[in-house]
Amino acid sequence: MPSIQSFTLSCDALNDDRSVSEGDTLTGRVTLALLKDSTIESFFVKATGDAQVSWRKKSGDRTYTYSAHKRYFKLKHFFIPEESGDTVIPRGTHVYDFSLQIPQGSMPSTFRGPHGRIFYKLQVKLTRGWKANRTIDKEIHFVSKSFPNRNSLMSPQIGSTDKEMGFFSKGKVHMDVTVDRTGYAPGDTIVIVAKIDNSSSTEMTPKFSLIRDIQYRAQGHTKNEDYVIQKVVGNCIKPKTQREVKCEIKIPHDQIHTIHNCDILAVQCFLKVYLDISFAFDPEVMFPVFLCPPELFPGAHLGVAAGPYPGGAAWGPSNTDFPYAAGAMSPYPAGAFGGPSQRNFPSAHGYSEPPPAYPEGYKNPVPQQPFQYGDPFTAPSSVLHPPPSAPAFHATPSAPDIHPSPFSHISPTPPTYNQLPSAPPMNTDFLSQSDEAPPAYSLLFPSSDTENTVERL
Repeated sequence: MPSIQSFTLSCDALNDDRSVSEGDTLTGRVTLALLKDSTIESFFVKATGDAQVSWRKKSGDRTYTYSAHKRYFKLKHFFIPEESGDTVIPRGTHVYDFSLQIPQGSMPSTFRGPHGRIFYKLQVKLTRGWKANRTIDKEIHFVSKSFPNRNSLMSPQIGSTDKEMGFFSKGKVHMDVTVDRTGYAPGDTIVIVAKIDNSSSTEMTPKFSLIRDIQYRAQGHTKNEDYVIQKVVGNCIKPKTQREVKCEIKIPHDQIHTIHNCDILAVQCFLKVYLDISFAFDPEVMFPVFLCPPELFPGAHLGVAAGPYPGGAAWGPSNTDFPYAAGAMSPYPAGAFGGPSQRNFPSAHGYSEPPPAYPEGYKNPVPQQPFQYGDPFTAPSSVLHPPPSAPAFHATPSAPDIHPSPFSHISPTPPTYNQLPSAPPMNTDFLSQSDEAPPAYSLLFPSSDTENTVERL
């Protein structure tokens, strides 16, 4: 006759989706119903967090297996300690309460993939000497909230690309793309605006794809898997025409969050905007997309504007075309602040981190904004800068003062212009409606490659 009538584990819910995060306290109870007195050697509940990957690769006649394991924490709560010896529990129903606090720190969210997983679980174990042990396993849904620099995730992104046509057509094509922000929650909508200048003799079709990339790492090797989550196709653009294309991509509610803080597994999303051209390589722009818990972006997932600029502000997103020089599609001259460069910004930890990388197979990725809180990929890439703020000028004989950019927390402080006795006075109001050409943009915003150098006006 068995001595255990029932053996159950129940946990208290901390929220509606029954998830836990860093620093949360797990509480619950274990119920043990005995039909007769029983001798117990040890009795405890344990919480663990682990990540593991494994895959096989065939090379010639041999098959290689790559695997890795990472443990984040292990917690135990003893009802009957192991060193206490045999303990007799009388017949009847016994309820044991427990409380376990998950450690603070950066830990990845729960994930399951074909070649790896990140899992958190509770296990209750009852040891009864020569009798078979009894265990209960219960998975914990863990949602990471380790996303520093949240303000930078709400900043808009800008990218551009050019292409000279080849043998089958003449001319060139230029495309500028803006995305409303970088961080989203599942269920949010990505708003994209693409300005396309088709100065070639062939037609082309704008396309927008949201891609998820999973990367497994073990023993110095990596394995990547790409999935197209959503794809939108625009209307054909005829030769010798210019067009602004607006697109909205809805992120499915069941999408997993970005995993950027695991050594052996990374999950990242990318937005790919490209022009489908027959018999030619497609010019494209790639943007990182971070999927985070909705509570990290209060109001953003409800359609509230989250950019750092007020509506219609100079150089900020608005319902109209973003500014660009006459006769050109790009909003920035080459080398100007806000345009492409090879500069890394200091992170919140006080040091420069490497720029983001993209999965193998992507063609010609354009500069992207670096991940301020740690890049899940290791290959080098360029940097996409956020747009600068509107410069303010004072009509004085001295050189104009340049106000700090709203991105001053990630870009160097502009140099101070000192008035020299030999410097000629400036009597031009650059914001007036005079016919005089304003100074070169690169003079107002010096290139990042020059440090401690001030050009005299």
